[in-house]
Amino acid sequence: MTQLRNDTFLRALMRQPTEYTPLWLMRQAGRYLPEYCATRKRAGSFLQLCKSPTMACEVTLQPLERYDLDAAILFSDILTVPDAMGLGLYFAEGEGPKFERPLKDAADIAKLAVPDPHGELQYVMDAVSEIRRALDGRVPLIGFSGSPWTLSCYMVEGGSSSDYRKVKSLMYSQPEQMHRILEVTAQSVIAYLNAQIEAGAQAVMVFDSWGGVLSHNAYREFSLRYLQQIAAGLIRERDGRQVPCIVFTKGGGLWLDDIANAGYDAVGLDWTMDIGTARALVGDRVALQGNLDPAVLFGTPEAVAEEARRVLDSFGNHPGHVFNLGHGISQFTPPENVSVLVDTVHAHSRTIRGGA
Repeated sequence: MTQLRNDTFLRALMRQPTEYTPLWLMRQAGRYLPEYCATRKRAGSFLQLCKSPTMACEVTLQPLERYDLDAAILFSDILTVPDAMGLGLYFAEGEGPKFERPLKDAADIAKLAVPDPHGELQYVMDAVSEIRRALDGRVPLIGFSGSPWTLSCYMVEGGSSSDYRKVKSLMYSQPEQMHRILEVTAQSVIAYLNAQIEAGAQAVMVFDSWGGVLSHNAYREFSLRYLQQIAAGLIRERDGRQVPCIVFTKGGGLWLDDIANAGYDAVGLDWTMDIGTARALVGDRVALQGNLDPAVLFGTPEAVAEEARRVLDSFGNHPGHVFNLGHGISQFTPPENVSVLVDTVHAHSRTIRGGA
């Protein structure tokens, strides 16, 4: 395989010293970039864009052409797994993702099976391989999946939800059925991520986007338990190099100590927790990723730079920090503010490390 020319991101995930703090952005290939919008228009739809390895490769690389980012992330969607389970993913204009056949009863749940990542999901593996070839060792490639709990929310609700009434009703009234969904989904995520690693992903991330909607005890039983199962099932070395894994629970700051013990190399933080406080809590157990409020990028260039420096100063001169936003970048973000962010993070983190 091609030698990596910039492995700063991977070294930071393994809590090794780096000359500066590496940076990538959740949803970095997205609608805030005019070139992405042009490619999406050419594709005809978001789903067609995801399912075309060539176009997925094209949009994955677009932000790297604009910005000095330290990692690329596969362009795909977290709902590819339930789509491959036969739930019929589609995107309604202005309404977000929906499923034609959500899980409505025990018969639906009983039919769930782990999809073959080299069957219905081969287009994702083809995209991973094509992106790795196109990167040619420039920066590492991140693969990803949704978490079992987050995917299950969509699978039961049939789409996005404001109150999670259907999935929480199932969870509290028929917990054994909920666990059946989560178990099949966890096994699916393990197979999916391992196939991405075998196709060329050099790090993987699990997005537990809706874990924060759960109660204290429910989070441990219905989300964390399955996140631990995934961490234990992942390929951790490939081509003679470690394959780090990251977990991100939006709204998960209250459970940070438990998440740090879940078996991942790094934990993503949203913007609601001070990263210095988080670092003191986790110690050297895991690296941390985050955690600028994405809305900061709506501010002035001076405000963007100031808030970026604040995050870096709070973390301090310690190994194990990957700078990121506390959630995905907004489509309304001015692209020029991203340049300010990237330049500030690289320059200021070098200053913190004494100019190394």
